Amino acid sequence: MGNNGSTRGARKPSGKSAGSASRKKPAGGVSRRALLIGGGAVAAAGTAAVLARDRVKRLWWQVPGVEKPRKPGELDYAGATWVAASEANWRRADRPDDFPVDRVIIHVTQGSFDSAVKVFQDPAHQAATHYIVGQDGRVVQMIRELDVAYQAGNRSYNERGVGIEHEGFVDRPKDLTKAMYESSARLTASICARHGIPVDREHIIGHVEVPGTDHTDPGPHWDWDRYMELVRRAATAPTATPTPSTKA
Repeated sequence: MGNNGSTRGARKPSGKSAGSASRKKPAGGVSRRALLIGGGAVAAAGTAAVLARDRVKRLWWQVPGVEKPRKPGELDYAGATWVAASEANWRRADRPDDFPVDRVIIHVTQGSFDSAVKVFQDPAHQAATHYIVGQDGRVVQMIRELDVAYQAGNRSYNERGVGIEHEGFVDRPKDLTKAMYESSARLTASICARHGIPVDREHIIGHVEVPGTDHTDPGPHWDWDRYMELVRRAATAPTATPTPSTKA
């Protein structure tokens, strides 16, 4: 934020010069230089006020008892359906204003689609991701992308990441279906486009790659080459409303 500065008066000339007649003072006896300097100070003060107001605008929702307005059931991804996670499993935020979003984190549920939805609705679980993708390609969104999901076991990665769970088990390659890969790739491409995330393996990562985690998902059978190619294709495809696949 800039300094307001102080308005300084013009210095009175010590004597007349040949060009003094052309440098007349404005009405009220204030020189043009004083107006310029004073105007600059006012402009600086105005800029500082705007920046301060903008900062307050972005932080007001953090005041105890004040919540940023939300529309119940609002989706970030058109191909999803909304099922809300328990509020104990995520933290209200205003991303990317408060935390930049620069990662997509890939998970595998170690269970069924329905069981994942159920545990994310359980306040005792203390964890959830933003999305779940089923083996049939269906997508459910449970947390808004602007909020922080307790997903990765690392606070910084939670604050910066959007998490996607995938139905199945890490030791069963048959669980990783064609419909799941394609649907998830469209979702990831959409997330990357919204947040300006590069489509590469530095920014699209597995849960196992999060520092400090003890998880192994998405596991050794997750085909990263195949997945990244699908994400790249989806990222360059003509924009269309996505529809989940119905067959594996």
